[in-house]
Amino acid sequence: MDFDAHYFFDLFSYYDFWQATLTVIALSVTSWIGGNILGLILALAKQSHFVVIRAIAKVYIWFFRSLPLLVLIILIYNLPQFFTSTSDLLSSPFISGLISLVLCESAFIAEIYRGGLMSVHKGQIEAAKSLNVNYAGIQRSIIIPQAIRIALPALANEFIVIVKLTSLVSVISLGEILLVGQRLYTQNFKVIETLLAVSCYYVFIVTIFDRVAHTLEKWMDIGSRKNRVISTQELALVHDQPTAPPIQARKSDTSKHRVTMALHGVSKNYGSKRVLREINLEIKKGEVISIIGPSGSGKTTLIRTMNGLEPLDAGEIILDDKLFLHPTANGRPDKNFYQQADKTGMVFQGFYLFPHKTALENIIFAPQYHHTGARDDILLQGLTLLKKVGLLEHAHKYPHQLSGGQQQRVAIARALAMKPSIMLFDEPTSALDPELVGEVLKVIEDLANEGMTMVIVTHEMSFAFKISDRIVFMEDGNVLAVGTPNEIHHSDNERLARFLHSQKHALNHLNL
Repeated sequence: MDFDAHYFFDLFSYYDFWQATLTVIALSVTSWIGGNILGLILALAKQSHFVVIRAIAKVYIWFFRSLPLLVLIILIYNLPQFFTSTSDLLSSPFISGLISLVLCESAFIAEIYRGGLMSVHKGQIEAAKSLNVNYAGIQRSIIIPQAIRIALPALANEFIVIVKLTSLVSVISLGEILLVGQRLYTQNFKVIETLLAVSCYYVFIVTIFDRVAHTLEKWMDIGSRKNRVISTQELALVHDQPTAPPIQARKSDTSKHRVTMALHGVSKNYGSKRVLREINLEIKKGEVISIIGPSGSGKTTLIRTMNGLEPLDAGEIILDDKLFLHPTANGRPDKNFYQQADKTGMVFQGFYLFPHKTALENIIFAPQYHHTGARDDILLQGLTLLKKVGLLEHAHKYPHQLSGGQQQRVAIARALAMKPSIMLFDEPTSALDPELVGEVLKVIEDLANEGMTMVIVTHEMSFAFKISDRIVFMEDGNVLAVGTPNEIHHSDNERLARFLHSQKHALNHLNL
């Protein structure tokens, strides 16, 4: 049998095929959108802390990934035989096909989203928590936007799968492309020509939406965006502002200042290992305390307990004369914490800037989330803080476009944006190249000179002894010594003396 080219080309002007094409597009797009919404909910549910919610999500995904789509379509379409109240809705092949595709594809899309959610660094969640952002805010503003960007190529591929799966809905007489073709070749027996035309229509749909997906991927790709230079209006706005006064005039003697934070009997266990042993410490307003000690001594764990990132197993923490943190039955902070959490600013070793936000957006995120002022005022505050850390010209750069030292300075400005009572630094220079350490230490030193209350976990011995009012030495979860830099340097504590001797190269030039 000869190939009928004239008939084949005539099929591209056949009205029923184009109408069926629109039906396929409508069914594919609505199924994909519905599958994405339900799939994202399932992915979040599968990561829930609640066992029941997690179990329901797992069972749903297991069941609908196992059930063949063709069987599901037939079951949904025939459901009115058992539940007559559904007949008005499910008697439509389009609606039955849509529900079937959403139920089936959401199970696969959920796993795509789960991969995206798991790819977002845990440190970003901790950074958002340190800004007193709740679970919904973290997911909406930090996690989900990044997860979508990560998952987009796989989601676009899933759309193509859905387009092809719509052909199965012809089994319940939906007038889609394959069914139109079947009706034609059963009448004229030109099977090859008709199916080839059917294939072309599907290729046409996939090609169009593949280009749309490619454009969307390119738009969401932070790495391909061009640097936006700070405008002259923004520069003028900041430069016209009077120099901000220091937080508090720094005094050499902070012994008479009121206590900003107090730790009473703070203990922490990881399983059977006790990492903090009844820590008692008072931090006074305007005081700078550096925590030093060998690796594994509990320094980072201690500073993480101070802002609720690590739950307490015993003891309590008082902030500005109010109960801030204490052990709870579920291991999560109570309302005392959330009422005061914005009084602590945290700077992490790994920076943990939000990669999908510019330097300025990182800084103003928390004030905007908490509605601390008018939009223009918050924007001006963000620009002023960038100027303070010497990065005003980099306001519209993304974190990947900044050096490590610049990222850490943005992180410091982000923590300062909520005007905290106390700043916590967890080894702020450990992840930096040696030549970038100085620029970060300079910013911290400026804050110290302004009177900001600070607790710093650091291995920079010379820096710690230079700017600190007191130094805390820890080992094996215990505080072995607390005192001024001079007292610590001349302490008769044998273990402390050995530790300082190992750091002798960093302390030789200090006049203590």
